[in-house]
Amino acid sequence: MSTIKVNDKLQEIELPLSIAEILILNKVVQPQMVTVQLNGSFVLKDDYETTLLKQDDEIDFLFFMGGGSEFFSRIK
Repeated sequence: MSTIKVNDKLQEIELPLSIAEILILNKVVQPQMVTVQLNGSFVLKDDYETTLLKQDDEIDFLFFMGGGSEFFSRIK
């Protein structure tokens, strides 16, 4: 088993594992809507299948949401 950090939480995983596979393992519902940072650098979606994780990697799933301006204007 190897240890990586996913969204600031340690996870024990069996390597080799790709970014696409870690998205599935973490039950990301709409992976096409997620941007991934690996060790502080953005990874292109086209590279999710071929980018393999290694011991002590840090990966962050960034979920971008549109809108919200109307909501925030109502709570002021």
